[in-house]
Amino acid sequence: MSDRYQGFVSSPIGKILAKNLGLPSPTRLERYADGAPLVTGTVVVGGAGRLAAGLPALLDSLGIASTTATADGERHKALVFDATGITDPSGLVALQQFFTPLMRSLETCPRVVVLGTTPESVTGSERVAQRALEGFTRSLGKEIGRGGTVQLVHVTEGADDAIASTLAFLLSPKSAYVSGQVVRIGAHGATTAGPVADWTRPLDGKVALVTGASRGIGEQIARVLHRDGATVVGVDVPQAASELQALMRELDGDHLVLDITARDAPQRIAHHLRTEHGGVDVVVHNAGITRDKKLANMAADRWESVIAVNLTAPEQITRVLLEEGVVHDNGRIIGVASIAGIAGNVGQTNYAASKAGVLGLVDSLADDLDNGITVNAVAPGFIITAMTAAVPFATREIGQRLNALSQGGLPVDVAETIAWYASPGSTAVNGNVVRVCGQMMLGA
Repeated sequence: MSDRYQGFVSSPIGKILAKNLGLPSPTRLERYADGAPLVTGTVVVGGAGRLAAGLPALLDSLGIASTTATADGERHKALVFDATGITDPSGLVALQQFFTPLMRSLETCPRVVVLGTTPESVTGSERVAQRALEGFTRSLGKEIGRGGTVQLVHVTEGADDAIASTLAFLLSPKSAYVSGQVVRIGAHGATTAGPVADWTRPLDGKVALVTGASRGIGEQIARVLHRDGATVVGVDVPQAASELQALMRELDGDHLVLDITARDAPQRIAHHLRTEHGGVDVVVHNAGITRDKKLANMAADRWESVIAVNLTAPEQITRVLLEEGVVHDNGRIIGVASIAGIAGNVGQTNYAASKAGVLGLVDSLADDLDNGITVNAVAPGFIITAMTAAVPFATREIGQRLNALSQGGLPVDVAETIAWYASPGSTAVNGNVVRVCGQMMLGA
């Protein structure tokens, strides 16, 4: 679905009006195309922390060109700064010294990544300085403009060799609608990365379960995981059976038609995965519903159905798959939450509670999983789908502009983030919640 406003302000007349009236003028975002390089252009690497020396070789292994020296007039696609060497507040001036001279050299849709140390793993002045990086990156994300994104990656000591998959995602167009986020590597459990034989098809030989797979965001998740090599097992309700079956035929996948809130749904899913595929490597809890009403007018069935689909079913399915050993070693549990679960939303007490509960599921499992299994979640903001197209025009336009990128995201943006979590190289990425919201102005 197209963004009519974005199309208008990109026209000659629209550009003039946007400039004179001070209207948002969103840049058309670059998104990844299958077979394209991760980064088209040069990455400038700076900083003097424990990661800096290895960054050029790591980026080269991903097919990304980098440099540590720049010349006047050169243009750059991305900046990566190693801030792990900043041990007190006075050292934060290194951020200004590196970034200020380079900000005007950035191309359209640039990427900025700051690497730091997990604040909880250090003490005293170093902890103070490392926490300060969060305010720096969130603010820079709101001023970089031109479709640019800014992220902070906290790397726990010992996890230095586990950052490749995260850099590959954050520096590429795959992260087009992810900005102002904090990613923690090695903070929960594993500090090493699983092997990735082919970065273009990291999920070769893997089996991925996707609930709510027949349309919208679920369909895009299925398509992206298939692109990355996975055999997709799509799950959806009987009403969506024909769409689900058609999609799975197209993707050479498998399907399971059932209501995930049924009492025996977890056992049926576990049995199917075990007998037909020998288990599962990636579990994506995407199925979700809304039944909006202000709490004063909320009927019990509206509350109960939303909690059942969005929260109770994912928790029960996850626990059965884990207890019965259906999830393979180095497996992935991925929840789809929502910005509503972080910031709240009028008329969505039931939905927001269910999506905040997904974050609780991540918290409850992150430190208890073993054998390289991880649990993470995405929290989408305003994603342009058939459902949001039905939202009243004024509300829809405001919702799309209330973020640093001044536009709505696409279902593929959520799917790409899930594919990053799903990669075998993301074993040390555990216990994270990443917002796919263009750095929405609401919430933390």
